[in-house]
Amino acid sequence: MEPLIRARGLTLDYGRAGRTPKRALDDVSFEIPPGRVVGLLGHNGAGKTTLMKALVGLAAAQGELSVLGLDPCRDRVALLEQLSYIPDVAILPRWARVRELVTLMAGLHPRFSAERARTLLRRTSVGLDDKVKALSRGMVVQVHLALIAAIDARLMILDEPTLGLDVLSRKAFYEMLLDEWCDGERSVLISTHQVEEIETLLSDVLMLNEGKLVLSISLEDIDRRFVALGHDPAAAEAMAAAHPLLRYRAPGAAGGQAALFDGAPPPEVQALGQRLRPSLVDLFVALTRQPEINRRSGL
Repeated sequence: MEPLIRARGLTLDYGRAGRTPKRALDDVSFEIPPGRVVGLLGHNGAGKTTLMKALVGLAAAQGELSVLGLDPCRDRVALLEQLSYIPDVAILPRWARVRELVTLMAGLHPRFSAERARTLLRRTSVGLDDKVKALSRGMVVQVHLALIAAIDARLMILDEPTLGLDVLSRKAFYEMLLDEWCDGERSVLISTHQVEEIETLLSDVLMLNEGKLVLSISLEDIDRRFVALGHDPAAAEAMAAAHPLLRYRAPGAAGGQAALFDGAPPPEVQALGQRLRPSLVDLFVALTRQPEINRRSGL
């Protein structure tokens, strides 16, 4: 099947004339096929929002980019009929009632279903006669998702959709997303800092570090490619000599320490530890570091 997103060598620089430009995206290439839930991970300033803006035609990048078979900048109007996008700040007019927003969306978007929006809203604690200004932040995000999910789109792009929400509100958001929108044919790209929270929801991961794509992989392939070994303190020196990606404390491991390798470590090292399942958080720490740490390390 044709991928919903195909990116080749995406590069984008920011900066005013006469100043050294900042490279926000650096030769980024990936594909997203239909029916996937993809996590876009990275520290603040890693390029996540810039990439999402490029995907929806809000930023022009060098390289090749096709979203739903269209050029995001040249064909933006046609693209937005088939794509849903929630930026990192969910803003709805505070004066409006929820039913007025449903009516407004029905007049604005040709693929919006008012009936479906009302069905989705019944899953929340928000009433159709409620005014936006009377809603909590969590309720506003739920309304925003209900409106967006009522669009018959093929791709949804979410930039930190649950930022600032409590645990229960985040859980309700993701339950609605998976239950009511993901159907095995449409795909979702989610940028978030809640790595542990969404790991079980994802099928794939894209990981950015200072504009570079350092990992593009399915969750299934993580277990095949990366090896984590729990070990006793006595084996720490031998583990370090094998140059793991990361050495960390693992309370659930025998000995309480672990080492993470990209690929299988030497047999003599494997014999010193017990294999563990590497978590997405462990990989994130191993493959992305804060910019100031990278600069000190010369990376």
